[in-house]
Amino acid sequence: MGSDPQYAKYPDLSLAQHIFTLTNPSSSNAAQLSSLKILQDAIREHKMAPLYRHLAHPAEGILNSSSDGPSQKPVPTSKKSSAAANIIASRKMSHKLDFPWDEKLYEQLEKENNSELESFQKEEDEAAEKAGETEVQAAKGKRAEFWARVGDKDKAISSYESVFEKTGVLGTKIDLVLAIIRVGLFFADKQFVKKNIDRAKALIDTGGDWDRRNRLKAYQGLHLLTVRSYNLAAPLLLDSLSTFTSYELCTYSSLVVYSVLAGSVALKRVDFKAKVVDAPEIKAILGDGEDKLAALTGAASAGPGAGDEEMQDVPGAVSTTTSAAVNLTTLGSSASGQLEVETSVDFSPLASLVKSLYNGDYRSFFAALASVEEKFLSQDRYLWEHRGWFVREMRLRGYQQLLQSYRVVGLGSMAHDFGVSVDFLDRDLAKFIAADRIPCTIDRVNGIIETNRPDDKNKQYNDVVKQGDALITKLQKYGQAVRLRGSERG
Repeated sequence: MGSDPQYAKYPDLSLAQHIFTLTNPSSSNAAQLSSLKILQDAIREHKMAPLYRHLAHPAEGILNSSSDGPSQKPVPTSKKSSAAANIIASRKMSHKLDFPWDEKLYEQLEKENNSELESFQKEEDEAAEKAGETEVQAAKGKRAEFWARVGDKDKAISSYESVFEKTGVLGTKIDLVLAIIRVGLFFADKQFVKKNIDRAKALIDTGGDWDRRNRLKAYQGLHLLTVRSYNLAAPLLLDSLSTFTSYELCTYSSLVVYSVLAGSVALKRVDFKAKVVDAPEIKAILGDGEDKLAALTGAASAGPGAGDEEMQDVPGAVSTTTSAAVNLTTLGSSASGQLEVETSVDFSPLASLVKSLYNGDYRSFFAALASVEEKFLSQDRYLWEHRGWFVREMRLRGYQQLLQSYRVVGLGSMAHDFGVSVDFLDRDLAKFIAADRIPCTIDRVNGIIETNRPDDKNKQYNDVVKQGDALITKLQKYGQAVRLRGSERG
């Protein structure tokens, strides 16, 4: 059993989501106002002078808000500001919102930051003089967490690295790298995050404990979502559901959303049923009535008839359906044992998407897909960038699932099943056919779609010919290289 995780409090990734919401054209005005207030309160509470400057400064701020003071000419943004700009959806904020620059507030925050840094330096000097290396490292760790808290990316990373270099405990080293990864996630630096995830994996392979190994799964799965590797993210995120403790990364409800979306688009039908449709952790959230009750009580895992001997009829008991808005506060606790307070989430569009896709109710599937795009894909900073790709791939999955069961399908009949016009279906299918994603042809004159699935023998023959050609080419190149070396020796 490993030690409790360290350096897990900062940075607060929920603030990055609020910054994204401020600049997201798909967010409602109410959501933007709420995010603005939360962000302003957090800046004051945590004395986040560097982040405040990144966001609101009239010349360097990535939001480029108007100043309350005298107007200033804009100057070219620094490299630092350009890196920080990755955390926003658009540089244009709603005209109804204003994130003003207050010079007095900034000076006050900066003064308090300097005072706090002086206290850290004093603590470090005293530790170096009177105590040992452990106390010095603790003081340096406080400084690193301070920079992560106030939103200075470069100084937070360099401070964490400084602590890492002097740390000998493997668990602490892993925690430091995970903290560095979260700094990268906060500022949406994908290459930096990938590099440090590989670094954390290497450390864990040398003897990391079970808890940190499981936490890294969630980190890696979330990163893979941001780079559109849903096929690699799905198994990691789904495995994390039953052992999730990374509340510093995201809420449990967010993990459920990410897991279901990744599994829906990436898993084959058999795996989709086993790991998403029938998974107890997902049924507990997306299920309704008896399914949800069975998942929460463990009956789904125990099998049919489990616990029948203990069941008794209760007079006046009435079967009720749980509200679609699920509060997951009681389902998970943080590593420190404190319950996480989560906002209630309406999972009904997600539940409808999973159910309609598996049951082949394609009209409901398309309607649920539109709702999922509006309520989840367009509102989450990790999903927003690839929302168009996700919707396109899910439409493809629906088309493939229906067409694989038929040799010939009526174009009008299929359009009716999906609840779209014939013209739309014709145009949409044509894109996938041209890209060799669906093996079929459209006969618009007769109004039919003919599938062109090759039989197994022909497919195997074509594969052998294709792979054989590639092998012959490689052997010829190898032979030429050998002859050249032989002539050189001669």
